[in-house]
Amino acid sequence: MTNTTTTNSITKFDAWMMAARPRTLPAALVPVLVGSSIAVQDGKFKPLAAIIALICALLIQIGTNFVNDLYDFLHGTDKKDRVGPKRVVTAGLISITEIKIGIIAVFVLSFVFGMYLVYITGWEVLLLGVVSILAGIAYTAGPFPLAYNGLGDIASFLFFGLVGTIGTYYVQAGEVSAFAFWSSIPVGALITNILVVNNYRDREEDQLNGKNTLAVLLGVKFARFQYVVFMLVSYAILLVVYFTYKNSVWVFLPMLSLPLSVKLVKMVFTLQGSELNKTLELTAKLSALYGLLFAAGILI
Repeated sequence: MTNTTTTNSITKFDAWMMAARPRTLPAALVPVLVGSSIAVQDGKFKPLAAIIALICALLIQIGTNFVNDLYDFLHGTDKKDRVGPKRVVTAGLISITEIKIGIIAVFVLSFVFGMYLVYITGWEVLLLGVVSILAGIAYTAGPFPLAYNGLGDIASFLFFGLVGTIGTYYVQAGEVSAFAFWSSIPVGALITNILVVNNYRDREEDQLNGKNTLAVLLGVKFARFQYVVFMLVSYAILLVVYFTYKNSVWVFLPMLSLPLSVKLVKMVFTLQGSELNKTLELTAKLSALYGLLFAAGILI
């Protein structure tokens, strides 16, 4: 009775906000922030291009979340008693028809905004944008959903790391930078770690429902190993940036986030099931904190 009352008290606006998953949106913000900071450092910053890139990134992330909500429900992966946060289609807060309209609207809007970036750069950005949208859809939809076939982590690293960071720099500078490439690695690694925790938490449910994430395919030890390696790589890359591209101690500013990363590694090794919800939240915050500190260090 209480659950029904609680569900009925959620407004449609609240439901759409839940579907957008605001806590995941820093994953779209950080690559744009880091890529733009490098553009500023190189004297090639274009404010309008950076803002449009951010809008497109946020819209694609929201659209991907909508697709994920719908297709995890259709695949039977999400159930009302799931360990993680409530999903709107599964909970009956948004209908299948409504979420499909939302998916189309958000991706079309991202495409429209992206045409400005195509206008100031070229066809290669159009190709990149289309591939990004298709990847967002293919993450959980289509005949070979990436998240169901052990490719979700790779897709996350590529699109949130390399594509997001280097792409943001490219639409402002008109060229690819080695500095942007190396800087994209910790961005992608820490954002992917959010997914690693999610899949580690849900591995038993996912296995039962045929969702073959890396945590399912390769097991608990691999998931923990992957999480630790991505942490280590993220901080080690700072040495590459310092000695190769920016000889300033300010690039080590992200080291201030190291105590949080150590705490998170301990949590991953000691917590299980719903206990990992806090770990997931803090991993997302670490990604955002590292990105802010990294961007600040580059600018200083």
